[in-house]
Amino acid sequence: MIRKTQVPMREQDPRARIHNFDEVPLGYTPEEAMEEAKRCLQCKNAPCVGGCPVGIDIPGFIAHIAKGDFRAAIRLIKESNNLPAICGRVCPQETQCQGVCTLGRKFEPVAIGRLERFVADWERENGVELPRVGRPTGFRVAVVGSGPAGLTCAVDLRRYGHEVTMFEALHEPGGVLMYGIPEFRLPKAIVKAEISSVREMGAEIVTDAVVGKTFTIDDLFADGYHAVFVGSGAGLPRFLGVPGESLIGVYSANEFLTRVNLMRAYRFPEYDTPIKVGRRVAVVGGGNVAMDAARTALRLGAEEVLVLYRRTEAEMPARREEIHHAVEEGVRFEFLVSPVRFLGENGRLSGVECVRMELGAPDESGRRRPVPIEGSEFSLAIDTAVIAIGNRPHPLVPRTTPGLEVSRHGTIVATEDGATSRKGVFAGGDIVTGAATVISAMGAGKRAAAAIHHYLLDSTPPARP
Repeated sequence: MIRKTQVPMREQDPRARIHNFDEVPLGYTPEEAMEEAKRCLQCKNAPCVGGCPVGIDIPGFIAHIAKGDFRAAIRLIKESNNLPAICGRVCPQETQCQGVCTLGRKFEPVAIGRLERFVADWERENGVELPRVGRPTGFRVAVVGSGPAGLTCAVDLRRYGHEVTMFEALHEPGGVLMYGIPEFRLPKAIVKAEISSVREMGAEIVTDAVVGKTFTIDDLFADGYHAVFVGSGAGLPRFLGVPGESLIGVYSANEFLTRVNLMRAYRFPEYDTPIKVGRRVAVVGGGNVAMDAARTALRLGAEEVLVLYRRTEAEMPARREEIHHAVEEGVRFEFLVSPVRFLGENGRLSGVECVRMELGAPDESGRRRPVPIEGSEFSLAIDTAVIAIGNRPHPLVPRTTPGLEVSRHGTIVATEDGATSRKGVFAGGDIVTGAATVISAMGAGKRAAAAIHHYLLDSTPPARP
């Protein structure tokens, strides 16, 4: 008889975890993973595979886990996914592979993400096997950005046998995986281990290299690169555009989380991070980044954290799991409210004035548009605010690359396989789609690597030494 519910994953106690940055879910034991794997129906049509942006053979790797052959399981996953330990932690499986799981029509879907995390963690503890690198082709490819799109593209290009150099603007590679996602949700050791594997496959990673400032894409071609992949993400924060956003104590989520992550606030007092969190914190937004900021503020010592969201809980784009964890940890939510101005004293934040909202007709996203209720203004006393309402691509690369078509939203215009209007330049991930998921960016990097490979094979062969 099929078990109706997923095997639960052990977690830190909510009362204890707000005082540390340790990972919250503790993962499956081998016995728990095998029990959960046996819930899989092994469907012939496997809708879960179609729901995966990188096309992992999900029934196949789960069947290996059910038999206790964890090495075979991770080998099968890594034929399609180069970052399984990361995806198993942060991908929104509930709206992708698990969202179309056949078992989920009547019961809880198979815990595909938890099983992927389990075998990735098992491999890290029992010896990592690197993908096979292809025979050298003599072609050189530059990858701009070392986030999920860039890392995936680099690994697949090495599999094809091309030389790869990745250029990262910050002092540590990993992009949003390192600076955007908190330690308690994605430990830095996990990201570093995945990046180490990319290096061991022969990809060079150059940090502190701001493409468009340090050098341009044209310079890369002049230096002998035969193709360029742009996966620089969407790291430019959006703001509300209301009075008072320049007050001391108002952060963008990008600045807030980047300081905490790259300056290691999660290891205080070993590292003294220059970020001040007050007693009462308001986070504006309803996505995963807002949940990350709210839960981080608690761990940095805030006595009270409020999330201000202009729609209802049902419309929140954050993962249910992240909302659940935030509630468990004591984060409070104010729904159907929107800030209209920040209040200050002597240049420092002291409060926020909000207006209550009601939902009107649907907007272009299909969600009902929030409309202010006249005369419903009210104020909240706060001393820190974090704006987490989304990001957009930085214009530096497009502005310094002649002939590169850009949309009205600032994203690079590219085909499904990443080809842009500029010959030899490919792009994928958030720089093309706007802010999206890690696995979506990986899928784009994978498609672009295949397209670059075919483009290079159709090009004039490089001069051999």
